[in-house]
This record gives sequence, C-alpha cells and structure tokens, in this order.
Amino acid sequence: MKLLQRFFRSSIPLVAVISCFSLSFLTATPEPGDGFDNPSPNASALSLDRGTAGVWDALQALRSRASLIMITAHPDDEDGGMLAYESRGQGTRVLLLTLNRGESGANVMSPDFFDALGLVRTEELLAADRYYGAKQYFTRVVNYGFSKTKEESYQNWSHDRVLYDAVRVIRMTRPLVITSVFIGGPSDGHGNHQVAGETAQEVFRAAADPNVFPDQIKAGLRPWSALKMYARVPRTRVTDKGVYDYATHHWAAARVFDYVHQEWLPWGLSADVNVPEGEVDPVAGISYLQIARQGLGFQKSQNGGTGVPPAGEMAAAYHRFGSLLPVSGAESSFFDGIDISLEGIASLASETHPVFLQSNLRKISAFVETAVNNFRPAEPDQIAPVLASGLKETDQLITQVETSKMTPREKYDVLFELRVKHEQFNTALLRALDITMEARVAPESSSKPSEFPRISDSPRTVIPGEQFNIAVHVNNASAQPVQLEQVRLQTPTGENWPVQVETAAANTLTGNKPSSAVFRITVPENAAVTKPYFTRPNVEQGWYEINDTRYLNEPLPPYPVAAWAELRYKDAPIRLGQIVQTVRHISGEGSVVEPLVVTPAISITTSPAAGIVPLNAESFTVSTDLRSNVKGAASGTVYLELPPGWRSSPPSSSFVTTKDEDEHRIAFRVFPSNAREREYRLTAVATCAGRQYREGFRVTGYLGLRPYYLYRASTYRATGVDVTVAPDLNIGYVMGSGDEVPQSLESLGIHAKLLTSVDLASSDLGKYDAILLGIRAYAVRDDLRANNARLLDYVKNGGVVIVQYNTPEFDHNFGPYPYTMTNDPEEVTDERSKVVMLDENNPVFSWPNKITEKDFAGWVAERGSKFLSSWDSRYEPLLETHDPGQDPQKGGLLYARYGKGLYVYNAYAFYRQLPEGVPGAYRIVANMISLPKNPHRGNQ
Repeated sequence: MKLLQRFFRSSIPLVAVISCFSLSFLTATPEPGDGFDNPSPNASALSLDRGTAGVWDALQALRSRASLIMITAHPDDEDGGMLAYESRGQGTRVLLLTLNRGESGANVMSPDFFDALGLVRTEELLAADRYYGAKQYFTRVVNYGFSKTKEESYQNWSHDRVLYDAVRVIRMTRPLVITSVFIGGPSDGHGNHQVAGETAQEVFRAAADPNVFPDQIKAGLRPWSALKMYARVPRTRVTDKGVYDYATHHWAAARVFDYVHQEWLPWGLSADVNVPEGEVDPVAGISYLQIARQGLGFQKSQNGGTGVPPAGEMAAAYHRFGSLLPVSGAESSFFDGIDISLEGIASLASETHPVFLQSNLRKISAFVETAVNNFRPAEPDQIAPVLASGLKETDQLITQVETSKMTPREKYDVLFELRVKHEQFNTALLRALDITMEARVAPESSSKPSEFPRISDSPRTVIPGEQFNIAVHVNNASAQPVQLEQVRLQTPTGENWPVQVETAAANTLTGNKPSSAVFRITVPENAAVTKPYFTRPNVEQGWYEINDTRYLNEPLPPYPVAAWAELRYKDAPIRLGQIVQTVRHISGEGSVVEPLVVTPAISITTSPAAGIVPLNAESFTVSTDLRSNVKGAASGTVYLELPPGWRSSPPSSSFVTTKDEDEHRIAFRVFPSNAREREYRLTAVATCAGRQYREGFRVTGYLGLRPYYLYRASTYRATGVDVTVAPDLNIGYVMGSGDEVPQSLESLGIHAKLLTSVDLASSDLGKYDAILLGIRAYAVRDDLRANNARLLDYVKNGGVVIVQYNTPEFDHNFGPYPYTMTNDPEEVTDERSKVVMLDENNPVFSWPNKITEKDFAGWVAERGSKFLSSWDSRYEPLLETHDPGQDPQKGGLLYARYGKGLYVYNAYAFYRQLPEGVPGAYRIVANMISLPKNPHRGNQ
C-alpha cells in the first residue's frame, strides 16, 4: 500500500478507487497483442502503404523490434512528424495514447458539440493516424472544457482514473520507450496538457509495479517495464519573470519537475535526442513531417485544416527523463543502448534457457535481411518466397515457445513480440504480392458490365431482421500463384447472423485476375446497434462510463461485419480482413465509401434535447425527428409520454415512410399543468410493426470524414422557468460554424429566420427587430465580413445586433467603435465562477426579466471564451467574472448605442447553455432579443 500511495494523490480513498475499478474489469481478460491484426475499417489503403513505399515500410518494421508510445491530452497534440519518422523511417511499432477526445473544443466544420464533437475528433485523429503509422488508444476521461490548471483537471477526472487507463494501455501494448509532447508543468499550457505530461512520466514506473492496479494483473495483463522515457523540450520563451503560462496568462517559476525521480530541475532541459522530422523518406519522396502534416490536415474541426510545410531540415528535441539503462548525454535515437534487433527478443528470457530461441531468431532475422537486400522496386513480389520462409519460421518458433519450459512470464513476453512479428510478416507478404480485398454491401442484382462502371449505391445501414448481400472481391496483382483457401464473414460474438454462400470464390489467385464471393446474410433480431461503448449522464461529468469493458481504451467498438480472406503462399498462411463497406454517390464527390452499421428500424429523437417551459406559457412546442431505416414502406405512430396532468395536441401522430432514410419532423403542442421551476421529462415514443422505439441517433461529422453514430434517449428535458420575452419579435440569425441556438429559441416562442448570403447583401434588414450572429461567424462567413457595413447601417437605423462567441478573426473592428481581442484572448473556464453585474439597471438586466445572481447558477462547461481585452469608451461593460487567480474580466458582454440602435458583443457561452436547458441563460437571452422593444432602452 505504501508503494501505491507514491503514485496516487487523489482525494478519493485509495482502497475505494481500486475496488470500484477492479470490479469492472475482472471479467475482461486482455490477450497479448496490440490489435494490428484487426480488420481494416478503411475502404482502401493509403498510397504510402501500397506499392514500393508500402513494401519498404513493411520491411523496415520487420527488421526491428523497436516500439514507442506517445501520450498526449487530446487530438492534434501529437508530434506527428516524430511518429511518422519512427514508424515509416525506422520501422518502429508506434502507439498513441490520447487522454480525451476533445469534446469541448471548437468546431468550424459541423454543428457537433460535446460528445458528438468527441466522435468527430476521434475520427479525425484516426484519419491522421494512418499517416503517422500509429495505433490509437484513449482513456475514458472527457475534455470537459478549457482547463487552466492541472489541479482543475484532476478535480474533474481524478488522478487515479487517468493513471489506471494509462497503466493498462502500457501493459497491453508493451512499448520499449514512452514519449510525451508535454512535461507536466506550466509551459505545457492548459491543465489537460500538464496531466498528459505528468502521466507519461508516472506511468514509466507504475506500469512495471505489480502492486499498482493488481486487478489488471488478475485480468490477464502482466507488468511491463519500458526502458526509457522522453518528453519534448519546451519551446517556451523564458524571461526574468519566468515562464509564461498562456492558459492562466500568468508567469511561473522557470523550473521543471521530474516526476520520474521526484525532483525539481532547473529550466533549460537538455536535448538528449533530436528527431530529424524533416528527413525525406527515400521511397515516398517527401519528408516525414510532410507526411504527418497531410494526416494532421484531416483534423479540421478546430481550425478548418492545416497546410503542408515546404521540404527542409527540421528536428524535434526530446529530453530523457528516465532510463533503466546506463546512458548519459546526447543520443542518436530513443533506442540507443537497447537491442532492437530481432535477436534482441531473446533478452526477454533468461540466459539459462535452451539456445533454440536465439538461434531461431537469427534464422528469422536472416530471412528478413535477405528480403531487404533482394528487394527491387520494379519486382516487389520476388522477395515473397523469402518472406514466406520467415513467416513459417516465426510460426514454428511460436509453437516451440508455447511448449517450452520457459516461465509463464518469459513466455508471455516473448510470445507477445513473436506475434507482432507474425503480423508484420503477414503485412509484408500482402504488400509484396499486392493482394487486396474489397468487401461491400452488394445490390440484389448486378447491372450490365461497363468499361467505366459506376458502383451501385447501397444502404448505409441495416436493421434487425434484414437480409442483404455482401460481395467480397480478392485480387493478387503479382504473377505468383496464391491459394485462396477461404473467404468468410466475421460477425459479432454472441449474435447468430445466418450466412449463406451465394457464389464461392475461386481457389487460385494470380496475374491480376480477381476472385469474388457473394454471401446472403441476415441480421438477427437481437443484433446490437453500432454505437460508442461509452456514455455519460450529462456534459458535466468529466469521464465516460464504460458500457462494454471489452473495448476499454479502444477508439470505438468493432463494426458489425468484416470479411476475411484466408490465403496460403508457399505453404505460409496469410490473411486479409476488411470491414464491410457501403457505397453512395454524391454529386461532386463521386462514390463515398463508409463502413456498414446496424441501426434500429426507427430512430426517434427530440430536437433539441433540452429546453425550457416558461411558467406563463399556456403551451409550447416539442419537435420530434423520426427517421426510418426500413428498406421500403413503414408506418406507425409517435406520441409523447408526459408528466401527470399534461397533454399534447395531437395526442399521437401517424407517420408513413416509403424508403430507407426517409425523415419526418413531427411537432406536438404541449399544454403543461401547474409547471414549476423544476425539470420535467417528456419522452417521444415511436411504434412500428409492433415494436416501441425510445432512442435515436445523429450522424456526426462532415463530408470527407468517416461518420459515426451518436445515440441518445428520445427524452426532452424541459425546465420550468419564470421567463418572459417581448411579443411579436422578428429575429434574423446569421449561422456561423454551427450551433443550436435557433432551435433553442423555439422554447421562447421565437422562430428565427436564417439569413442567407443574399439576405446579407441585398434584402431589407430593417424588417428584423434583432439580428443574432452565430458562433465563429466572422471566421467562416466571407459574406458576413463583406457585408458588415450593412449590419452597422442596420444598427444605426434602429436595429439590434448581438454578436455571439467569435474567435480572433473578429479582431478587425467589425463593431461600430474600436476594440481589441488579441490573438490570445482570455477565457473564463469555471462555469461556477462568480459573476458581478456592473450596471443592474441596464436594459439587458431589467426587462422583461429581472436578472439576478441566481441566473448564473447551473451553467455548464464554461462561463465564456474570447473576451475582449480593450474597447472604446462608448462600449459599456455589463458583467465581470474571472477564474481563480485570473484578473477580473469585463470584456465578455459589451453594450453600445450606435445611432438609433444597439450593438452587443457577447463572449458568454450561451450557445452551450441554451441546448442544455440552463434556466438563467434563457432569461438573459430573452432580455437581449427583447431589447428592440424594451421601453427603457431610450433612457440609457
């Protein structure tokens, strides 16, 4: 227990922590291996992984047992250049552990926020990982909002929860080296970064200790000692004030805490390893940094995407925080002093064991080196025979080790490495022979052959009870004959998916002559829908609850159906797997291919998921969104389960759909009875074919990114609120990067008109009482910037403009008077921070609702972001708030008279509060949009 307490500093009692974790995972027995043998969810391989470049990369991986993991806070933190250099340039097995999924980040690409955004950023990172050559893992903690300090992050996550998952991933993947972008101090920036830096150092020792999280050992994992630990040398500028912390905007002491040795170090960490990220890949012809930036370009939600830098020398400096080997001073690589040769696997067993291990490893290594030396780019298949010999030798050695007298620990360690080599030989053979596979949902009947065929569209989803065809197409582009022993389908464990072979594949593949198999498959009635294995009850909880512990730390659970081709070449078994894909044609994009998923026959949700019930409202509207996934006609009813005494009009509504993906919006007028200031739950229920449906999904993401499906119960959370809004308001809304504010305004009886480019350029803006600008509008709307003068004229003539959260693209004096935001604007991240009204009599606070301190209670995620730093005296600051240790922030809500109208800049996060049904936020917004008719506005 004393040893454990060195690692844990949470306020939660240690015994309780270990108990609650261990009960969840005793049933999950992880197997050795890192998951590289899973079927690919991608429709096709990157060009980097095919042809000459792909074969060369596979050979580099075969000749090395080097492995490393990088630990970061959230997607886009990673040093992709280093990862690509190691994986593609050095053959290192590369892993990436990202603590959270970036749920509370920004989004300029789609209207997805919170958990939906987490899925978007997960898919973005997985797309980037393909370029890095990295296998991805996550912990269960959530990006709950911008975190200024490490202490705040631990308060939301707990130290032990983060370390538990990190230790588990290290024990599963068993890397030789641990790396991090961060060092665990103020130079890292915000608190999530600092936690990632500290965790990377702490896990270096914790994963090796069998007394740390012993339930993991009981579940089948083994302790693992990485040999070295490095973190990137901070590039933060140091002055006589110390180190600038951009998260808190304060200065910190210029020193570094070494969590491995538990001691302070002076600032100025040595650059012990310089990774040449700018080095050019000799086969791909571009630098590793350029390869990585191509991948980073898929992470668009935060900034719209990044570019690729020009070629040139570039190095990343890393400091060595820990080593179990005697090493000092500068090194040529992370692996100096480590035997990363294939023969080095023998170091995992004691010297007293039979010599068969080392001698057979030498044989395997000789096969690899022969393949490397004989590789010819124009004839990659010529090295296939020697690769087959290496694979067979590896399999024989695996059998020898399994039946040897090695200790269980030695067997575990050695077999792990040998199985990695088995998969790497498998990959190298597939690439050398250019064996590829496509597995797709097939049409019921094929069209006539065409020289330029357009792939037939298929459904994106299937439902329980549905039958459909799957076509699997296997090709060997080489001249070397390969036996196709079996093509089979893999379906979820525990579910009986009946499969019939409609067309069998040919037995021999050669000379670019493909073979195809067609299957008829039935989705069982008990099939689970395709959804995340993690959920949380609300956006305030800082971690996910794990619904299926088999997938803990994986990015997502497996897709439901995969195809496998079992092949044999020169008596060596090889195999290739792919997730079954669907195809649809989109004009301008062509054929869009994405994995098949299982959904319910009917998806039913409320839009939005939460809102309010004004206490003075005789009725309010609840909108439900119904989607049919039935292939063909379907019909049924939708009704609301209501609180006692409430009723709806109509009591129920029938629906009829004619085809898959038909959607209907069904609105109900709800008449509350004796509504009070409390939360009410109204559940939409759809009935179809004798079944009830009480949940639905949204497809997250955007075109060009693989989508994923986020489910939630079809329950509308309605909070009774004493709120009034001015009558007969005509509101215009300029949508920015996407938010749910217009839908939320429906709770106030406001039906906002979304303004188009034509509206901004030429329509009569004067017909609107107020115009709201959506979040990040100035970042994504060229038409808004071009027509900003028309907005100011609208204000001058008596209109009201309310600008919501905007990023530094707004810092160009778009308002009626000068202001400054800066490129590093202030944020108030604590949603509980005290808010002071600087002028309680201002119209924003006085009519039609009297705003008090109570209206700032119960907020979620944050107070606000992108506060102005200075402004013309004609702007009146209305609120002041700040985080602990932060200077008072008055630039979050500014009010200015301009001509006959009013201009309001608002950095407070109403766009997060309204969709969550936060009462006070609705009352304040009601006052802001009521400003045009406020009888007191002329008195200011």
